[in-house]
Amino acid sequence: MNIMVAVDRNWAIGYKGSTLVAIPADRKLFREETRGKVVVMGRKTLESLPGGQPLPGRINIVLSRSADNFGKGIIVCKSLEEGLIECAKYPTEDVYVIGGQEIYEAFLPYCSVAHVTWIDYTYQADTYFPNLETDPKWVLAAESDEQTYFDLCYEFRMYCRKSALK
Repeated sequence: MNIMVAVDRNWAIGYKGSTLVAIPADRKLFREETRGKVVVMGRKTLESLPGGQPLPGRINIVLSRSADNFGKGIIVCKSLEEGLIECAKYPTEDVYVIGGQEIYEAFLPYCSVAHVTWIDYTYQADTYFPNLETDPKWVLAAESDEQTYFDLCYEFRMYCRKSALK
């Protein structure tokens, strides 16, 4: 499984239910990478999407402890175990975990690739992604040249779980 996340220098990912910044190239990469694939998210991430609607052109799996019916086009799983069983129905390389913090933390041990947009800035934040730079189980496998969006510098990085490289 894959993870897609945008982080700042401190590996922050959000503040008060919103992402930290919208970078058009990051959004484009996300659309291209996940189109036709499976996206896994939590309820709060679903609610943060435009209109609280599932992402079009993808299979949307939402983890939520509540019994809510989120509408058409959403597969609801009530636990990590249910989510993993549902994800196992698809090729592992086609599954992308897209947030938020609790979902990232729960699925990280089951993922082998993390696509990280690393933003060279420190934002006010209240949600974070585990720092893969300090995690001995992960290695930086690839990174883009530095990009800019107005005065903001960022790069695309791919981290791989060391055990997946063997």
